[in-house]
This record gives sequence, structure tokens and C-alpha cells, in this order.
Amino acid sequence: MTKTFSDNIYLINSLKTGNEDAYKYLLKIYHHKLSVYAYHLIADKDLAEDIVQNVFIKIWKNKDNLKTTLSIKNLLYKSVYNEFIDQYRKNKKTIYLEKKYIDTLSSIVEEESEQSLEQLIAIVRSEIDKLPPKCKETFLLSKKDGLTNTEIADYLNISIKSVEKHITRAFSTLRLKVGETNSHIFLFLHKLI
Repeated sequence: MTKTFSDNIYLINSLKTGNEDAYKYLLKIYHHKLSVYAYHLIADKDLAEDIVQNVFIKIWKNKDNLKTTLSIKNLLYKSVYNEFIDQYRKNKKTIYLEKKYIDTLSSIVEEESEQSLEQLIAIVRSEIDKLPPKCKETFLLSKKDGLTNTEIADYLNISIKSVEKHITRAFSTLRLKVGETNSHIFLFLHKLI
């Protein structure tokens, strides 16, 4: 009796050995079903396709870790659900940050005239220029270029503690000059400098 890919153990063993026909079989049997399932979870056709694609990529990349005791069907459905949860969490964080950004921007526009906002930006830029050279360079690498503290430390050949000290010093100086009531301007530093 010849075994086929419909046999769960044979399918998993074939995937583990890198058998592309086994992978094609998996796609053929489950891709559409999983896409429908993902669409019911997320109600977005493109995101549903992305979720399913991610699941199949992860299955192939981690094929060596597949266990013959598990049901490949259950694994696929559970993986789609987990990927949906991951996407939901990422989007939730992004939506929260976007809302925070928009709320802050709205409050700035409501509270201040365009002229006073421009004056505030000019003060911030001027104070950044007055910072000691190493402090200024560190601060700009962080806030303008978006480098992490570790990347800055490597780039400038200084310790991470020194990077943190320079950034803290820069913020302290700027806070003194713009005042606590205007500290919301720091949310937009990357756009101002």
C-alpha cells in the first residue's frame, strides 16, 4: 500500500525532509480554507492573505520542528489564529499611537497660533545648536536619525551610559528653555530638527 500526503504522519515526515510536493499539497488543500477562515477573523481580504502567507512561510521555515504526533490541520488553523492575534496587537498599538499623535497635534493647533508654534520651533532648534558638540551630535543621532542608544554608542565609540547622559542633558536643557507647558513639542522633534 502506497502512502499519500493525506496521511498526516507521512505528510509531516515528507515536509521535514524538504519534500516540495508535500508543501504544494499543503497549499493546495488548505490555502483557500485558511484564507476564508482568516477573512472571517479580520474582515480584510488583503490582511487575511498576508496572515495565511505568513503561516505557510513559517511552516516551511520551521519544518524541522514539526512533530508527527500533531494534526497538521489543527496546527494550520491554530497558526492562522495566532497570526491574527499578533496582527491585531500590532495594529492596536499603531492605532493608539496614531490617535495620541493626532490628539496632541490637535491640542497644539487649538492652543497656539501658528506664529507662537513657529517661535517655539525656532527656540528648540536654537537650543539644540547651543548644546555641547558631543551632546548635540548624540541627541541628533537619536531624535533626527532615529538611531537606538546602542547604535549611537557603537557609531560614536562611547558607552551606552554616555549616550543616555547626553540625551538626558539635552532634554533637560530644552525643557528649561521651552517650559513644561510646551513640552508636548518633544513628541514632534523628529519632524522639527
